[in-house]
Amino acid sequence: MQNSKRTLKDLSFTSGEDGANIINLIDRCSTLVGHNVLQRHISKSASSFSELQEQQAVIKYWAEHRDNWSDLITNGTIVMLEKFYESADSYSGHPEGMSIIGNKFFQKIFNRNEYHFTQFSLSHLSDFLKGCQELVALLEHEQGLPKKLQELLEEMQHGLKHRLAKDLTQIDTHTTFKEIVRLSFQARREMKIVVKQLIDRYAQLDAWHSLALATIENNWSFPTLMPQDDVCFNATGLYHPLLNNAVRYDLNFSKDKNFMLLTGANMSGKTTLMRALGITAILAHLGMGVPADTMSISFMEAVITNMHVEDDLLKGESFFLAEVKSMKQTAEAIAQKGTHLVLMDELFKGTNVHDAYECTKAIVEGLVKHPEHIFVLSTHLHEVARYFEQIKGITFNCFSTKLTDDGSFQFNYQLKEGISDERIGYKILVKEGVVDILNRN
Repeated sequence: MQNSKRTLKDLSFTSGEDGANIINLIDRCSTLVGHNVLQRHISKSASSFSELQEQQAVIKYWAEHRDNWSDLITNGTIVMLEKFYESADSYSGHPEGMSIIGNKFFQKIFNRNEYHFTQFSLSHLSDFLKGCQELVALLEHEQGLPKKLQELLEEMQHGLKHRLAKDLTQIDTHTTFKEIVRLSFQARREMKIVVKQLIDRYAQLDAWHSLALATIENNWSFPTLMPQDDVCFNATGLYHPLLNNAVRYDLNFSKDKNFMLLTGANMSGKTTLMRALGITAILAHLGMGVPADTMSISFMEAVITNMHVEDDLLKGESFFLAEVKSMKQTAEAIAQKGTHLVLMDELFKGTNVHDAYECTKAIVEGLVKHPEHIFVLSTHLHEVARYFEQIKGITFNCFSTKLTDDGSFQFNYQLKEGISDERIGYKILVKEGVVDILNRN
């Protein structure tokens, strides 16, 4: 699955008030390199159904075997190793003379900075290699490791066979400074590429382990993954993970019922539901658990959103033209091979009601010809929904608003079957006192 920056922004993966976004919710990485891998996975995760299955198997493993993780490697370890090898370029000759003369006391006095840097760097390199060894030991002690995990650990095992690895892991407080200088020189010259490769593989493990921890800590459930040809998105108890006391929903999409047309008043819950759908789809394609009681989902190429379109003053583009271009990009995407989840929120807000009706109707007429995708479209134009009531493949759902005799209203955010023609925009305007302020003499 490959998702655009716009989609990730629309679904609050990369934005949100007070740091309340999905990345912060699922990031349990112990290192910055692991965090960077996690971010790349969110933009571009598994590229095939089989790869996604293998990735989920790894994350399930870490969720079920948390005690097998090594705590020896920290972000400080990785940072120190990067500094250690950055400084390697300034070391060209073999250590001799003043660099190794005398004892530890002599070095502390006359070469203090180099002494501490060398000793500190080697201790971190030793811890890093020992942490990698603890993880690689799973190859011997664990039966039936997931394929993707086994392959990565075997790659790490190959790097740990370097001739210096044993000496480096045996460094302790009794190791002489002369020995530390020797190992430092040789590790700089011989192990830079090896250590870089080990860090890259550890970063991947850190990202997978993070997704497992987030699944457990959020009490999410692993979805059932289905092949792309079995177009489906079925969930019970699905909810938006960033909301407190979020309402849960039961939803069912299939190749025969792949289009939901969603109506309801402003603020009734339409956009939140669509975001919850998009978030869970992306999380499922990371191989981790999702905020739902149960879920089955077919492999998808991407989640596409048309939610927060912006005009471009520098290009002289109006809001409506930006909406049209956004919809063109969606049309081009779904014309490609594969399944997509397409979320469209109130199309064509930048034009008059008549044009919005005609444009939305034309878009729906085109989209229903693509049963291999899953579509959710929200609209205030209940006339559009009425027009398509008899079309096969479209389901009609709505959010209702409880209106009282005194003109106030309440939202229960419950999803129901049917079409809503409720309009409470004017009531909101009055309730917020806007009309009263403008009418004051």
